[in-house]
Amino acid sequence: MNSTSATPGALAGIRVLDLSRVLAGPWCTQMLADLGADVVKVERPGLGDDTRQWGPPFLKDAQGNDTHQASYFTACNRNKRSVTIDMATAEGQGLIKQMALQADIVVENFKVGGLKQYGLDHESLRALNPRLIYCSVTGFGQDGPYAERAGYDLMVQAMTGLMSITGHADNAPGGGPMRVGVAVIDLFTGLYASNAILAALNVRHHTGQGQHIDMALLDVGMAVLANQAAGFLATGQAPGRMGNSHPSLAPYQDFPTQDGNMLLAIGNDGQFQRFCAAAGQPQWASDERFATNTLRVKHRAELIPAMEAVTRTRTTAAWIALLEDKAVPCGPINTIAQAFDDAQVKARGLAVSLPRWKDGEAGDGITHITGVASPLRLSATPPVLRNAPPALGQHTDEVLRELGLDADRIAALRAAKAI
Repeated sequence: MNSTSATPGALAGIRVLDLSRVLAGPWCTQMLADLGADVVKVERPGLGDDTRQWGPPFLKDAQGNDTHQASYFTACNRNKRSVTIDMATAEGQGLIKQMALQADIVVENFKVGGLKQYGLDHESLRALNPRLIYCSVTGFGQDGPYAERAGYDLMVQAMTGLMSITGHADNAPGGGPMRVGVAVIDLFTGLYASNAILAALNVRHHTGQGQHIDMALLDVGMAVLANQAAGFLATGQAPGRMGNSHPSLAPYQDFPTQDGNMLLAIGNDGQFQRFCAAAGQPQWASDERFATNTLRVKHRAELIPAMEAVTRTRTTAAWIALLEDKAVPCGPINTIAQAFDDAQVKARGLAVSLPRWKDGEAGDGITHITGVASPLRLSATPPVLRNAPPALGQHTDEVLRELGLDADRIAALRAAKAI
C-alpha cells in the first residue's frame, strides 16, 4: 500500500531540482517524489507549467464549480513543492544555482542548449556541484541531425512507427493509423529517466561523482516497440495494424458477447483447451488447424468467426464467471469510469485524495485533489503520498527561507519580479 503517514520513503534525503514541464520530465520527478525525494518544481511566475492551462477538464472548487486550473497538471506533479522563479533574470539564475548546490538531481526538458544562456546547463551546474546527477529530456537527444528539433509525444508516436501498428487495418471500418489514447512515449520516457537516475545514484555511492543522462523520446519510442521491432529486425517485414488482434497469438483479442464485448487473452495451448471445454467446443482443441498457437495464428480467419458465434451466446459477466476459476484470462472492456468502480481497483486503493493546503493556510478554493496511487508496492519503504499537486508558487517563500533568505530579501525579489 502507499503510505500517507510521515514515514520516510526509499529516497528520503534526496533532493531534486525539477526544471521540467508538461509530462515526460514531471512523470519522472513525480515517481522520485512518491519514493520520498524532496522535489522542488521551478515554474514561470504567473504562468507555471504549460499543463496548468491544458483544459478542459478543470479542477473544481469546494462548491463543485470549475476553477481555472486544468486537471492535466495534477496527473504528474503530486508530492512536489512549487516555486516561481524567472530564470531569465540574473537574480532568478542565482537562486536556481543556489538550489542546484544543495540538490542531488536536476531534471530538465529544455531544447538542446536552451539552458546554456542562463548558466543552468549541465556543464555549468556540474562545475558548481560535481555530485549532481543531471537528466536532460529532449525529443531527439543531445546529438544527431534532429537534436535541435522540438519533440512531442504525438510526433514521436508517428515517427517511430507506433501509429502504424495502432488502430484497425486499412481494409477495416475506421482503418488507418491511430495514436495511443494517452501520451505513452512521454510516460515511458519518464519511467526510463527515473531508472537511469536511480542507476546514477548507485554509481555515485561508489565514485562520489554525478553524471549527465541524455533521455530522448525518439530513443524510448523505438525501444518500446518491443516484440514488434524484434519481429521486423528478424524478418525485414514491417508489421501492420491488426486492431485488437495480436500478431503472434490467437485468440488474443476482443470478442462480441450477448450484451457487449469481452477480452480474451489466451497465451498458451492449455488456456485454449480449457476455454474450449468450458465453451462446449472441446473439438476445437484437437482440430489440426487449432491445436497449437502457431496453427491458430495461421488459421485465424477460420477460428475467430467460429469463436464469435459462440461468444455471442452469453453475456460478458457470464463469460467472466464461467472462465474465472479455469485460469483463462477473460475480462470486461471497461470505460475509465467503470475501471475506477471495479472491486479490485477499489480494494487496491488506486484512487487517493490528498490535501493541497494545510489547515488555516490561505488557499485557492481547492483543498483536496484526487489522483491515482503509485503502483510501486515496496513492503518496507512504500511510496509516501504527502501532498496534492501544488498551486502555482505555493512553496516559494518556504523554499527561499530554506536557502537562507529573509523576508525583506524575498519581498525585494518579488518586487523585482524575479519570483
